[in-house]
Amino acid sequence: MQERAASALPRWAEMTLVMLKIGLFTFGGGWSIVAQIQKEFVEIRGWLTKEELLDIVTIARSFPGIMVVNIAVMLGYTLGGTVCALLCALGMALPAFLVMTAVTACYTAIRENPWVSRVMVGVRAAVVPIILSATVNLWKTAVRDRTGLVIAGLAFLLPVLGVSNILVIFLGGGAGLVLQTLRLGRSRKEEGGEEK
Repeated sequence: MQERAASALPRWAEMTLVMLKIGLFTFGGGWSIVAQIQKEFVEIRGWLTKEELLDIVTIARSFPGIMVVNIAVMLGYTLGGTVCALLCALGMALPAFLVMTAVTACYTAIRENPWVSRVMVGVRAAVVPIILSATVNLWKTAVRDRTGLVIAGLAFLLPVLGVSNILVIFLGGGAGLVLQTLRLGRSRKEEGGEEK
C-alpha cells in the first residue's frame, strides 16, 4: 500500500472527486475502471480490502445496468451510506455523460478524422494490459483453492457454450454454497471423530 497523507476533505467529498477523476480519465470500460478503483481505494487509501472490492464487483455485476455505476453505488454505500452512494454514482457517470454528449454532437466529423482513428488504436492497445492487471489481481483474491478453480473454469466455459451470464452467476453462487457447505460438514465430522 502506498503511503498517503490524510486528506483535509471529508470522506464523501474525497470519494466524489476520486470517482470524477476515474470517470474522466479511465478508458477501456468496466474492467479498466475496476483496476483504477482498486488502486485508489484499496492500495492508496486502504479503505477497502481486495476481498471487499471483489464482493462489491461481484454483487454489482449481478444487477442490471451499467456495471461501473453499480460498483460506484455499492462502493459509496459501503464506505459512506446512501448520500455517498448517490455522489459516487454521479461522479462516475457525469464525465462520461458530458463527453458522450459532446462527441455525439460532432460524431460525423470525429468518426472520419484520421487523427482520432490513430489515437484510438493506441488507446485500445493500452487498455488491454490494464484490464489484464485487474483480472490477475481479482483472480488471486477470488480463486484460492481447487474448488474456486473448478468454478472459475466452468464459469468461463459456460458463456462460450451459450449459457447466459446471469445463469452462470447463479450457478457459481449455488456451486460455492453447496461445495463449501459439504467441505464444512466434512471438517466438522473429522473434528468430531478425533474427539471420540
